[in-house]
Amino acid sequence: MNEVLSKKAKTGVQGLDDILSGGLTRSHVFLLEGSPGTGKTTIALQFLMQGAELGERCLYISLSETEEELRDSALSHGIEIAEQIEIFELVPPESLLDADQQQSLLYSSDLELGETTKLIFQAFERAKPARVVIDSLSEIRLLAQSSLRYRRQILALKHFFSRSDATVLLLDDMTAENMDKTVHSVVHGVIHLEQLAPDYGSERRRLRVVKYRGQSFRGGYHDFVIKTGGVAVFPRLRAIEHKMGFQRMTLRSGVREFDELLGGGIERGSSTLLIGPAGAGKSLFALQFIDAAIKRGEKAAIFIFDEELGLLFSRTKSMGLDLEKMRDDGSLYIEQLDAAELSPGEFAHRVRDRVASFDAKAVIIDSVNGYQASMPEENALILHMHELLQYLNRQGCNTFLTVAQHGLVGDMKSPVDVTYLADTVILLRYFEAHGRVRRAVSVIKKRTGKHEETIREFRIGEKGLTLGEPLSDFQGILRGVPTFVGKSKPLLESSDEDGHHS
Repeated sequence: MNEVLSKKAKTGVQGLDDILSGGLTRSHVFLLEGSPGTGKTTIALQFLMQGAELGERCLYISLSETEEELRDSALSHGIEIAEQIEIFELVPPESLLDADQQQSLLYSSDLELGETTKLIFQAFERAKPARVVIDSLSEIRLLAQSSLRYRRQILALKHFFSRSDATVLLLDDMTAENMDKTVHSVVHGVIHLEQLAPDYGSERRRLRVVKYRGQSFRGGYHDFVIKTGGVAVFPRLRAIEHKMGFQRMTLRSGVREFDELLGGGIERGSSTLLIGPAGAGKSLFALQFIDAAIKRGEKAAIFIFDEELGLLFSRTKSMGLDLEKMRDDGSLYIEQLDAAELSPGEFAHRVRDRVASFDAKAVIIDSVNGYQASMPEENALILHMHELLQYLNRQGCNTFLTVAQHGLVGDMKSPVDVTYLADTVILLRYFEAHGRVRRAVSVIKKRTGKHEETIREFRIGEKGLTLGEPLSDFQGILRGVPTFVGKSKPLLESSDEDGHHS
């Protein structure tokens, strides 16, 4: 085992040890703070359970909950508290008022501060644990009644535990009227938990390492969830930490005219943005590359925010793309996501997991509009998207993003501008010609090589995408109201429902 890591007490929380560069430095006191409901007790129990698995004796000192409440709470998360974890209570369960019941249960509110501390020390000396949790400091703060007395008591606890080689986690529910930051200056490290309530959808939780003496850590906020089995943290993605060598090559879509429009295709390890009005065919253009990747023997992943999977399977199958078969054959991973229940950190984690474990070489995010719904602010979306695209590019993945613009024709606007993030931008538009509403496609940006500066009409039929030859007699394509003004008939022939040309 690495000598540095051996000096760390792992927390047992998925993702948190990564943020803490291996865990909590042993023989030190740490603070875990957050308002009620943020997950402090769950993290504390996971910390002790990790120690129990390593054969360490552990002690949970509760000043606010009974042992029965703690065990019930743990079981609700799928955690069964191990025998090596001793729970010492300083709380008065209303059901245990009979004289024949356990007399070790005391009213913490009736005890003097010194007596409470003495009982804590006695419990520690009896158990001689390697890991300790004290829940919570708000009770000690109330007993102290003054900031000076509270600080002295915290220092006394710190000095006592520092002589014992125990790793201590202090919990603080931050319920005091005047938040006393005394503990911040005394402890070795501080982890702050937050719970956010969006206007719609489930609550979002995130954490931040406020301080960690003598140790580098992953700064900033990190999303986390409480699920069966405990807390799972999703470390903030930093693309610069993930780079993998791969051979750059031009990849084709399988549709000759589309590849010509793209100047031969797209480069491996690049991102493509498909932008246009609803129903224009953005997803289908992206799926062409997924189909081509799978035919090359590669694997692909699709993350859908906006469409029900059954409808997507049915719709694409009628166009010659059997996504359901690709999934069943093991070459395609497809997941329908609920933006109201998903944090951006968790989404990035899911994408990374598919790329790492499934070895996906092509990824579709459909759409950025749905992705944006899981973001508190537009700036956060840009930063998250930038890191995610950089990560995927460095892994040799081809990423396809779709953005639905507001409106169908005219001055259409995007909910968020991510065009500068993508390596290739493909613009889709409706236009009118010869009394019909038709579709046009053009490439307005490509970083990795030349592309056609023309506009091509395309149709969606039983054989999927069909593109026509370049059209030059257009006006107003970028204004959002493209109009065909040519007299010739270079347009794709329309067909009736039976597939016969008219």
